[in-house]
Amino acid sequence: MKGLYCRAAESDAEPRFVIRETTLPDVLGDHEVRVKVKACGLSPLDFKMIQEVGIQRDLLPVGREVAGVVLKVGSKVTFFQPEDEVVGVLPLDSPCSGLCELVDVDEYFLVQKPEKLSWVSVAAALRDGVCAYTALHTHARMAAGHTLLVLDGASPFGLMCIQLACYHGLKVLATSHSPQQQTFLEQLRPSVGIQDPLVARVIPVHSGSDPLSVVLEETGGLGVDIVVDSEVRLHEDEEEGEERKLLPHKHDIISVLGVGGHWVTSHKNLQLDPPDCRLLHLKSASVSFLNPEVWTASAAQQGRYLHILKDIVEKMSAGVLRPQTEEAVPLYEATVAMETVQRHHRKKAVVQL
Repeated sequence: MKGLYCRAAESDAEPRFVIRETTLPDVLGDHEVRVKVKACGLSPLDFKMIQEVGIQRDLLPVGREVAGVVLKVGSKVTFFQPEDEVVGVLPLDSPCSGLCELVDVDEYFLVQKPEKLSWVSVAAALRDGVCAYTALHTHARMAAGHTLLVLDGASPFGLMCIQLACYHGLKVLATSHSPQQQTFLEQLRPSVGIQDPLVARVIPVHSGSDPLSVVLEETGGLGVDIVVDSEVRLHEDEEEGEERKLLPHKHDIISVLGVGGHWVTSHKNLQLDPPDCRLLHLKSASVSFLNPEVWTASAAQQGRYLHILKDIVEKMSAGVLRPQTEEAVPLYEATVAMETVQRHHRKKAVVQL
């Protein structure tokens, strides 16, 4: 059978994605499950993290958010049986590509898929749902009545944060990077027939709106309780493209935080200068780093992780979390789709097998 793999590039060259033949062992491990993959979500590879955790392979498997049907179970598997429909995220060190017809995965990385959920939608949204839960529940400790600012709210991750926060009674503000995104966010509703929008105020940074002034206006000068970003600018004088210029500066994010506020950042190399730290200290505010691999890289809270996965798919089945529709691509287009995802880190793709 065929699978998608990445040949890591040397220096600054772009990585190469290739389809290769692969095989599975004849005997399953005691706690392993063999799954026939129906759909697989594609997310960017973090080569630096892969290197830092000691994974060294000539070909790295690609595609980890999988949805499929259980074909066979190991001798000590207790969670599943053949014909069960399951979803999960393969661990970072998995030797299997999720874009294979069959994959072997430990039962502790999978949960049951609700019958009414489509293969494509759950594979496309599972990772973003985990990131949103980690940001808002684990790091920010959100509670009803809090105010949340989601930067780049129309991104797949931002959309999950918005819907999850509104479900728990938070007031949500969000930035948009284009007129189309602004319209999309303003038209978001929790369900058909309800007039109240999910986003209390959309801040069109693409047209020059200043998030700080809008946030202070919306919060009576107090600032927000939580800020979640997908990326951030470290310097004002960066010579970046137009898309990069729409990202917020780190000082602006700290400025919109209220007393005791919490900033959850996806920026891996965030550098805070003494004035930034002083402002955080004055507000008694805090910063957390969002690492989407933390759950599968450590088994310390495996039960909590499975609870998160189960809650995500149940909320998706109930219509609480409604991801952006991703048009599934066939396997023969997976190489091109993955190249696009790797180049534009906030894009998503899903392959239907």
